[in-house]
Amino acid sequence: MLPDGTVIANYDNPDVISIREQLGDFDYGSQPQDTGRVEYKEMVLLENGAKYEGFWLYGVGIRQGQGIQIWPDGSMYEGWWKDNKANGKGRLIHADGDIYDGYWKDDKAHGYGIYSHLDGARYEGYWKEDKQHGDGLETWPDGASYKGDYVEGKKHGQGMFTWADGSTYQGEFNENNIEGQGVYKWSDGRVYQGEWKNNKMEGYGVFVWPDGRKYEGEWKNGKQHGIGVYTSASGKTKKGQWSEGKRVAWLN
Repeated sequence: MLPDGTVIANYDNPDVISIREQLGDFDYGSQPQDTGRVEYKEMVLLENGAKYEGFWLYGVGIRQGQGIQIWPDGSMYEGWWKDNKANGKGRLIHADGDIYDGYWKDDKAHGYGIYSHLDGARYEGYWKEDKQHGDGLETWPDGASYKGDYVEGKKHGQGMFTWADGSTYQGEFNENNIEGQGVYKWSDGRVYQGEWKNNKMEGYGVFVWPDGRKYEGEWKNGKQHGIGVYTSASGKTKKGQWSEGKRVAWLN
């Protein structure tokens, strides 16, 4: 961008061109809808500064059918158009190297699609108006992953999260937080099954250590809090009262 605000066009963005060459030609598949009578035109400069090559509704300046659009920063969309908007199957290569390959509705990711980040992070699943929505699988470069439900771009509902160290949580999520009923298994063998609130054990639950010790009872803010039953590694049980993770009294 120049000092006066003028944007320098980079239609031949080498990074985008390189990614497209690696991916190969886009597979348009079958025609998703009746496009009506259309006509093909070579690359045309649009009012927004983007360039478009492909089919138009005959005699009308409306993109319709198969087409390729390139924005001034080099971002490239190849896919189906309807009523001047991306509709149907399409692939968008962003100028920063991110890629979305899937279905569109009125210029937004909608339906099944795969979003691949340049850093290796990836989401494969369902979308609604550019947000993850429905069943999906998200993976990260460090080996972490989440498979489960999404609502409006957030993990929400049933799912399983696996951390890079191998620890896992399977259960309920609420707007990206662990909340509700679920089972957390640490990589060292510890297991907690029970209630959660805002990513912490809260409510009733059972915690088991690898050596056989067990605590079954109330939790608050991630710590034993309230009445519980403790089982030693040898199998002996005692009922007690805990406060903020510390036992304050035995009750039998």
